[in-house]
Amino acid sequence: MKYRTLGHDLQVSALGVGCMPMGGGDAGVYGNGTKAESIATLHRAMDLGVTFFDTAEVYGPHVNEELLAEAIKGKREGLVIATKFGFRFEGTDIQGVDSTPQNVRRACEGSLKRLGIDTIDLYYQHRVDPNVPIEEVMGALVELKREGKIRHIGLSEPGAATIRRAAAVHPVTAIQSEYSLWEREVENDILPVCRELNIGFVPFSPLGRGFLTGQITKRSDLPEGDFRLNDPRYSEENFDANLKIVDVVKAIAAKHDASGGQIALAWLLAQGDDIVPIPGFKRRVTLEDSMAAVKVTLDDGDLAALEAAAPIGGTAGPRYGEKMMAMARL
Repeated sequence: MKYRTLGHDLQVSALGVGCMPMGGGDAGVYGNGTKAESIATLHRAMDLGVTFFDTAEVYGPHVNEELLAEAIKGKREGLVIATKFGFRFEGTDIQGVDSTPQNVRRACEGSLKRLGIDTIDLYYQHRVDPNVPIEEVMGALVELKREGKIRHIGLSEPGAATIRRAAAVHPVTAIQSEYSLWEREVENDILPVCRELNIGFVPFSPLGRGFLTGQITKRSDLPEGDFRLNDPRYSEENFDANLKIVDVVKAIAAKHDASGGQIALAWLLAQGDDIVPIPGFKRRVTLEDSMAAVKVTLDDGDLAALEAAAPIGGTAGPRYGEKMMAMARL
């Protein structure tokens, strides 16, 4: 494994683990997984030198953090645990975004307890709350940091102006947003602001929700109930157009004796040392395939071919449905 630094001083493995698809709670979002295999996958990640693990209060809700807690018990030293806050619940039902200081504290206390840890290494606002000024949110996070309950502050899916306002209150260590060969819009304004302010960038869905691996060749390959059946880019009208990106990925993969997923991740890693993707998986075989991407070096010709196949804005269809898009880049 190779290692990178987010922000000023948070060292993490060059690839992290996005825990969301793993057994429990939200497992069915990307097909069904099992708790036993998920924990075995997390342990195998640690064996491979992965130190960076990403979860959230809302995954499940709660059960994903509990799953990660079980996996890291007795293995906490040297790991960087990231989780997220920002929603209000009634029981297990999400009632909307809520980043009021009192909810930030409630969420933090709950996550610490479920994760079985004393400090959250990287604590993200999961989605910007338009009703609470980001300065107020940052103030609550700074207070938690002073108390030793969190080490670093992050934001997920903010707009460029929000990033600037947040960083004016306190340094932000990482911004998390979707970024991959089929979703490059962050290159327009988000990534430049991060680099100006020395903020690390953590791409989620770096494999285009599995599309860029080339293993899904038709919609019927997805199991019943899979979230991606409602993804605009997986829709009947967009699916075939987006396969053209995969054709180029597969050609470059063949040249390097690599998988499509490894090429997609290697492309992201080549975009800068400040980028740390967090692919998600629920099985050891997929984990091992993804982590081997750190050994793949793309040449200028490879990068040019991928740029031509997947330019900014070149993917057919929006990355989310209307409701989810309304919560992004605020």
